[in-house]
Amino acid sequence: MRVTRITDLDSAELADYSRLTDVALRRKTEPEGGLYIAESSKVIARALAAGHVPRSVLLSEKWLADIEPLVADYDGPIFVGESDVLERLTGFHLHRGALAAMHRPELPSVESVLEGARRVVVLEDIVDHTNVGAIFRAVAGLGADAVLVTPRSADPLYRRSVRVSMGTVLQVPWTRLPDWPEGADVLRKAGFDIAALALSDDAVTLDEYAARAPEKIAMLFGTEGDGLSHRALEAATTVVTIPMLHGVDSLNVAAASAVVLWALRPGAARPGAQA
Repeated sequence: MRVTRITDLDSAELADYSRLTDVALRRKTEPEGGLYIAESSKVIARALAAGHVPRSVLLSEKWLADIEPLVADYDGPIFVGESDVLERLTGFHLHRGALAAMHRPELPSVESVLEGARRVVVLEDIVDHTNVGAIFRAVAGLGADAVLVTPRSADPLYRRSVRVSMGTVLQVPWTRLPDWPEGADVLRKAGFDIAALALSDDAVTLDEYAARAPEKIAMLFGTEGDGLSHRALEAATTVVTIPMLHGVDSLNVAAASAVVLWALRPGAARPGAQA
């Protein structure tokens, strides 16, 4: 390891962390050579376990002993400074103590992500990074196999998305669909029933759908404001709704994803099923 104490905030080597914004990071050498920021020792550990390669690591002095075992085989620069110095550099307080500028891996093909999958989540134009991160965490925790994001959806590797997901975005297989809703054809050809979560007069309840859940399901969630597009609904096999009470018509998309993922988790006991 090359541990360097920070003495000059204007050093070119620190440019990845200077006035840190995800947009600036993505524009550096996107798409293939872009960067993302892994924040906290837990997220950095998951990134390394996924085979992602750091360009550099930045951490506060008191976190050095915790990070060292994670990066024992890393021969790149590790920048260390006091908390107030790092806050001046990045523009925010590093209360999780460590950041790593990671090289973005090449996204896999849609076909390779779907191979062997039984439960897939599709995010149509979801633009809130917190929601994206929370959905990935639900996917990982409740046993779905993969996530597909449409071209206009937020980047799962934005710093906030990675942080909210607790690093699970680095372990859940995912990729970006090149076209949408034309990409639904790939799902159908792979044998997936496309379940669109939406309010509709012809929707079946989640309970009803779960009772006869198909072997392979693609759960389709729409943007925070308007929900799923008309073309997405037309591409769906089934429209599914979560029954609500007290005049509330729907849940936040991240909360809804957790409910749906739990109800449709592989191996769940179905009402009326034989013991």
